Amino acid sequence: MKIKNVIIGIRSIEEMLNNAKDVMERLERGEKVKKKRAGVYFENLDVMRKAITHERLKILKAIKEKHPESIYELARLLNRNLKNVSSDVHYLAELGLIELEKEKSNGREKTMPIVNYDKILLEIPV
Repeated sequence: MKIKNVIIGIRSIEEMLNNAKDVMERLERGEKVKKKRAGVYFENLDVMRKAITHERLKILKAIKEKHPESIYELARLLNRNLKNVSSDVHYLAELGLIELEKEKSNGREKTMPIVNYDKILLEIPV
């Protein structure tokens, strides 16, 4: 299933814990819990800026548009150091913004990065 949009937002740790507590209490009472839109949330704007850098956004865009078959090919497309691109790709995968598909070809294992959404929606509370 293809996801159209991914939400990136800011939520305090307290807000996330309160939300989790509310969900658990509802489940204990046997109530149905409405699924919220999944997203990636950061504690504050500074943390988000460190995680979602200009170079990492370039990586997401290149994967979406060029469909590289490996991290090596992605690094070549971006004209960047393989180690740095690999580090960024794995970090973005940990955040859930990239899927990594491993496959073997000619006896070598390669990791194909995949972006399965069209937009990143930014959610900042005021």
